Amino acid sequence: EEKKHMAKVPYASVVRSLMYAMMCTRPDLCFAVRMVSRYQSNSGPDHWVAVKRILNYLKGTSDLALCYNGGSLRLVGCSDADGSADRDERKSTSRYAFLLGGTAITWCNKKQACVSLSTMEAGYVASTSAI
Repeated sequence: EEKKHMAKVPYASVVRSLMYAMMCTRPDLCFAVRMVSRYQSNSGPDHWVAVKRILNYLKGTSDLALCYNGGSLRLVGCSDADGSADRDERKSTSRYAFLLGGTAITWCNKKQACVSLSTMEAGYVASTSAI
């Protein structure tokens, strides 16, 4: 019965829309959207609740925006890794952001393809993915 209900829910379509918003204007969605996107082919009611929470968050923060000012055009890059936080696959998640004039121009939050044996290695993989 749960599968019948989920077949009627536009889970994958909504997640794709959230991905678009995340990539274009809302880097604050990266972590949450990455988590719900893992279940597009096998989503359940709990996953749909999580998607609706993200939508409610968007509704409550619709006044947030990326603002580019006319000041300094200094380019800054930052990277990080979470050190094997995925308990199932033991893979780390790489994160990076590049800011121009203090505002994000590109960002990424992605599970690493390899299993790192140390947090230093996970950080190195994250920094090389940013290049």
